[in-house]
Amino acid sequence: MTDRQDIPVVGMVGGGQLARMTQQAAIALGTPLRVLSDSAHASAAKVIADVRIGDHRSLDDLSAFAKGADVVTWDHEHVPGEHIRALEEAGVACRPGSEALLYAQDKRVMRERLTELGVPCPEFVVLDDAPLATLEAFGRDTGWPVVLKATRGGYDGKGVWVCASLDEARAVVERAAAEGVGLLAERHVPFRRELAALVARSPYGQGAAYPVVETVQRDGICHEVIAPAPGLDPELAEEAQRLALGIADALGVTGLLAVELFETERGVLVNELAMRPHNSGHWTIEGSHTSQFEQHLRAVLDLPLGDTTPTAPYTVMANVLGGEDPDVYKRYIHVMAHDPAVKVHFYGKEVRPGRKIGHVTALGDDLEETRERARHAADYLRGTI
Repeated sequence: MTDRQDIPVVGMVGGGQLARMTQQAAIALGTPLRVLSDSAHASAAKVIADVRIGDHRSLDDLSAFAKGADVVTWDHEHVPGEHIRALEEAGVACRPGSEALLYAQDKRVMRERLTELGVPCPEFVVLDDAPLATLEAFGRDTGWPVVLKATRGGYDGKGVWVCASLDEARAVVERAAAEGVGLLAERHVPFRRELAALVARSPYGQGAAYPVVETVQRDGICHEVIAPAPGLDPELAEEAQRLALGIADALGVTGLLAVELFETERGVLVNELAMRPHNSGHWTIEGSHTSQFEQHLRAVLDLPLGDTTPTAPYTVMANVLGGEDPDVYKRYIHVMAHDPAVKVHFYGKEVRPGRKIGHVTALGDDLEETRERARHAADYLRGTI
């Protein structure tokens, strides 16, 4: 009989839904998962036995958490880079490491490095000295509107401002300066739709790519993911997968890498990077032979990567957002009776209007029917129908 101590312990910093869903994969693999959560009431802390309560911004808490873990990985990108470097210097295997993770933490560094690598990105300029004068010249060259982004932080549309004019941008620039927030400006890209390419890379250097998906965004929040992206030219899909694998290799990523893309008339442009399980990959729990959560564990443990073949012609994942009625559970009866094949994933979060509290997944042969099934379930759970 295998002693539990012979199996590597994975430490995941962050107690959100990504850690919660990673636990499901860890159970199947027999891999002990330890989580550092800032609260005993966080999503993952409610369901994982080995939870340490601490602050991801505290090196002392991180160091104590890492003791006894064979590898440390991340539920989010907000751990200070200097703390990750300190863990690495102390001999902790951090995956992804501080050098790679920087490109997911700092949009300026990411844009500059990807440009050096020849990766297609929107035209951009950093707003350092004389930001308004720089922005005025940039807007004159590229045209308005212009997209302003905080170089650090921000998610689900936060930290991003689409400004129609210099006067509109001025307020953002002044507020950012007062708060000490760095900014960059990007050309507003007239894209057809948003895509995501999810790949994994192990320390050994093995790579694996999932089918490219379409992400449907509203108000900066992902509402729906369609796998594979319908009507996507096979050559462009392959190009996007190669691009994502190349970025993972060039940046030294270990674990998952989600590359958010704009599809344009001339091909794809890289919008954002995330080095962890990602909302665009939740469909893989039911829709792929290997879920993104199992794949991330395989990658950070340097195990052979899993098969990414889809299990159905189409998989649609719809995020469930909180509504006015917090009693979501009572609506399960209708959703499950109406469509027994729909899968519900609830994150155990406090329900607040607009907050991501779960997702539903539908699989099928007919795209529009599958989308309608996923949408109906998500809308009913939110209480809007």
